[in-house]
Amino acid sequence: MPKTIFKPYWKSLLLIAGGLLISPVLSFAAAGGEVPTLGPVRIEFILFAITLICVAVFHHKTMQVALVGLAVVLAFKLIFDPSFNIVEHIIGGDDHEGEWRVLLNLLGLLFGFAILAKHFAESRVPEILPNYLPNNWTGGLVLLFLVMILSSFLDNIAAAMIGGTMAMVLYKGKVHLGFLAAIVAASNAGGAGSVVGDTTTTLMWIDGVEPVWVLEAFVASAASFLIFGFFGARQQHKHQPILKDNAPGIRVDKGKLFIVFLILVGAISTNYLLDFPAAGVWIAIFIGALIRKTPWNEMKHAWKGTVFLMSLVTIASMMPVDDLPPASWVTTFSLGFVSAVFDNIPLTKLCLEQGGYDWGILAYAVGFGGSMIWFGSSAGVALSNIYPEAKNTVNYIKKGWHVALSYVVGFFVMLGVVGWHPHEPYKKSHQSANTEISKK
Repeated sequence: MPKTIFKPYWKSLLLIAGGLLISPVLSFAAAGGEVPTLGPVRIEFILFAITLICVAVFHHKTMQVALVGLAVVLAFKLIFDPSFNIVEHIIGGDDHEGEWRVLLNLLGLLFGFAILAKHFAESRVPEILPNYLPNNWTGGLVLLFLVMILSSFLDNIAAAMIGGTMAMVLYKGKVHLGFLAAIVAASNAGGAGSVVGDTTTTLMWIDGVEPVWVLEAFVASAASFLIFGFFGARQQHKHQPILKDNAPGIRVDKGKLFIVFLILVGAISTNYLLDFPAAGVWIAIFIGALIRKTPWNEMKHAWKGTVFLMSLVTIASMMPVDDLPPASWVTTFSLGFVSAVFDNIPLTKLCLEQGGYDWGILAYAVGFGGSMIWFGSSAGVALSNIYPEAKNTVNYIKKGWHVALSYVVGFFVMLGVVGWHPHEPYKKSHQSANTEISKK
């Protein structure tokens, strides 16, 4: 009887046991009161790496793996890091804001855009879209281009969800995993050069980076689109071409479409005014409930992916990333691969503090780099709520191989066309100027 009960969960139980055991074992590397390390690497990074590996291996239990990883890392920080205070880390203190804004925004956007995607599907626009797209593989290419355009002024989560919903209808549910990876890539490529299209570029804008400085990222995005767009669309057409039913009598639900528009306007306006797009999304959802029935059931489908991403973001925020190599194009290129597994928000914050980067190239690297793995960006996690097969990390990388290739090509095209022009560490220069003024 006990074997029957525990058999379905033996992998999760083994993971929990291993996670709890590894922390005290590795702690013997500590010297005195210092935080434990294994050689030059702090244990937090090792625990995070183990969590990410387990996400890839136990892809049917990603939420459970992320929660176990979060529990282990949190326990380690509380026991071995005397400078860590969980309340200050979340709520903030005198010298920092805390992670509550990022986490609350993420929670609201993932649930809110799941509802948006359902409203869009029920508007019946995706059903008439095949009549306006080419009937061959270029139809998929046009769809990816539309996603990229949308994400230049919407949040990339919304663009990915809309693209995934359209693909579900266009291809009768038979969507190739390589095409899903291309949708994620398109949503991140469009946001890379716009300060309202991605959280990372919005952070740069709020911190003082001029919007025109990141526009050059579109050079890399365009080059990368030619690769992931071509191969992704070809994969999809071979797997399942666009089917045009030409069903008569399809009428667009204008009320549903208006709610979609209202949600997008709410996200953009509150992102600009309050740096809190989730607030506008939910205000619009509640207003929309007065017009049409709200599909609240979509939150049941999205909660596992939401908990998973929030767990990874929380773990990433606890990593002791105190320094980076000197700002250079080589460092920036590497950060693109790092952002595929390490949340790009803390990475961007660190780069802003360090200064000396070419902000356009950095925007592309940390914004697009997360497309290489499904959990590397919030857009990928949101899309996996619609397509659970995307959570198979090995298959995602294998079938979405063109995304990694397009990142590399796009980066070096941008480097060759635009060049590396690092901006002066403006924070330090402003501080120095203020110091000189105060001395006078």
